[in-house]
Amino acid sequence: MKNADVKYLKVLAGEYPNIPATAKEIVNLRATLSLPKGTEHFITDVHGEYGQFRDVMSNGSGAIQRKINEEFGNSLSIPEKRTLSMLIYYPEVKMKQIKGRMADDEELTDWYRVTILRLIRVCQNASSKYTREKIHNSLPKDFDVVIEELMTGRPEVVNQEDYYNEIISAVIDTGRAPELIVDFCYLIRRFTVDHLHVVGDIFDRGSYPHLIMDDLMAHHSVDIQWGNHDILWMGAAAGSEACMCNMLRNSARYGNLSIVEDAYGINMVPLMRLAMECYKGQVSKSFDIHISDDEYDTSFIEVDAKMHKAISIIQFKLEGQLIMEHPEWDMDDRLLLDKIDYEKGTITIDGETYPLNDTYFPTIDPEHPYELTEGERDVVTRLKNSFQQSERLQKHIRFLYSKGSLYKVYNGNLLYHGCVPLNEDGSFREVEIYGGKYSGKALYDVLEHYARTGYYALDPVEKKKGEDILWFIWQNKNSPVFGKEKMATFERYFIDDKKPHEEPKNAYYRLYENEEIVDRILVEFGLDPKEGHIINGHVPVIVKKGESPIKCGGKLLVIDGGFSKAYQPKTGIAGYTLIYNSYGLILAQHEPFLSLEETVLSETCMHSHIVMDQNAVKRKTVADTDAGKAIRDKIDELEELLSAYRSGLLVECD
Repeated sequence: MKNADVKYLKVLAGEYPNIPATAKEIVNLRATLSLPKGTEHFITDVHGEYGQFRDVMSNGSGAIQRKINEEFGNSLSIPEKRTLSMLIYYPEVKMKQIKGRMADDEELTDWYRVTILRLIRVCQNASSKYTREKIHNSLPKDFDVVIEELMTGRPEVVNQEDYYNEIISAVIDTGRAPELIVDFCYLIRRFTVDHLHVVGDIFDRGSYPHLIMDDLMAHHSVDIQWGNHDILWMGAAAGSEACMCNMLRNSARYGNLSIVEDAYGINMVPLMRLAMECYKGQVSKSFDIHISDDEYDTSFIEVDAKMHKAISIIQFKLEGQLIMEHPEWDMDDRLLLDKIDYEKGTITIDGETYPLNDTYFPTIDPEHPYELTEGERDVVTRLKNSFQQSERLQKHIRFLYSKGSLYKVYNGNLLYHGCVPLNEDGSFREVEIYGGKYSGKALYDVLEHYARTGYYALDPVEKKKGEDILWFIWQNKNSPVFGKEKMATFERYFIDDKKPHEEPKNAYYRLYENEEIVDRILVEFGLDPKEGHIINGHVPVIVKKGESPIKCGGKLLVIDGGFSKAYQPKTGIAGYTLIYNSYGLILAQHEPFLSLEETVLSETCMHSHIVMDQNAVKRKTVADTDAGKAIRDKIDELEELLSAYRSGLLVECD
């Protein structure tokens, strides 16, 4: 045995000091490998829609309903199962409603007893995939002993029947039944979904990304694949002025500037003053606010429209500066402010001249169109300071960095938001990044490296390179999370003709029905094309036009179907989510979430239906997962340690 191996075994011996301890752990780990794999939940393109997000998370995209059906079958009526489901989804709200219906305390006591017994059964079912240790570590501290006894007790045994029933009676008599029920409900949800994948775009469009981030930070096990809108917020928090202005323009467009101010403490007063001073005249309809939230205060609509235009002009200037600074990014076609004829009110793009629908540019110097005015520079500086000093925003962004990445390979699936940039012939597009040439997986890796550098680097030169790459990832044609040849923001605002509005997609979107192409992508990321899947977000599936989320026979699944209210009129639905349990993949299609009150009171769960149920040939166990591989490696190490003890190479300790 090598000296390095002996040294490692000595370190391992510190945790397993003798033969009994080592053998015990081997037995535990080998048994764990035979358990069914935990359920994974995939969700994408949430776009700040907290109500829809919370509902999908509460019901596990139908996984909890399936647990209830498995456990009770026909022994409970459909209304009883619906009530139990709703209680698990929204325990505090539902219990308050049920208690209000009770005639007296005796009836309420009976309901507590029956409900607790039912919840125990569902919880036992949901936790059956886990070891006793994992179950124990997941129990709420207030009721850990009580729940463990109820979960493992045997009331059918004569000697334990009275003991078991007395636990429940004592909980009710001490007035703690409501709290126990709530803890059981959250525990069932925690056991039903073992791990959550968020395949990008938590931010923008909807009004409550901060609440979604708070929930994700409290989740027991989650990873995130950054979407282009997440990258925008990451860049803003890192200090990229171009990202910050894009993010604020999006917020202004969808009436969310007040949320930015209230939730994250970003001081919008300097921008408001600039907008009111510079855009006193009427702002064109292109800058109208797209209101999707009933809580929006319409008295601010005119001010917000002016702020919308003010930050847009600043954005175009800052982006122009970046494009000229990085000619290797091949974005000269996005330099448009110098293509305007300010006297005629026209712009020339690709040799064609278009009239502008808005010719009021009080802050643009035609001779130096990309220079900020003194007032604009002051606003940008103040906003940047506010972003970097926002404690809540920085906490959320650090979480995105710690739990996130541009892609993830997990249990045989490849997860990413957007696309793998391809040429028309299906080959991986080669992209220059700071002097190097990258394609396929290497492109993702180098972009992620610089995305992290942009936030964490201490060297100002390296940090600036990273900040610039964050903006590149947001909208360059070679960015995996963008996937279009251009972002026609200026054209959509200022040109009525639809022709220049077109944003051609990368060849990936024309080729992802080609199995050879999909297999090549899977191999590029180290996956077996016979078993692997690509889980893809970013581009909404237009169900109204007959589009399907299932590509290439189910090897590639596009699970963006319009979580955001802004997309729902276009898609016709409210998103897809995916469940991957030990039996296979289940793709669910959802209808719009209306309100918490309507959902709970009427017990009408968000309507969903299964559009794909892809069963595995053999039920997956922990041994088939990435965690299983790590467990097998540890078993090998422990068996070497066991051999070292038995051979006398290492001496056992008490």
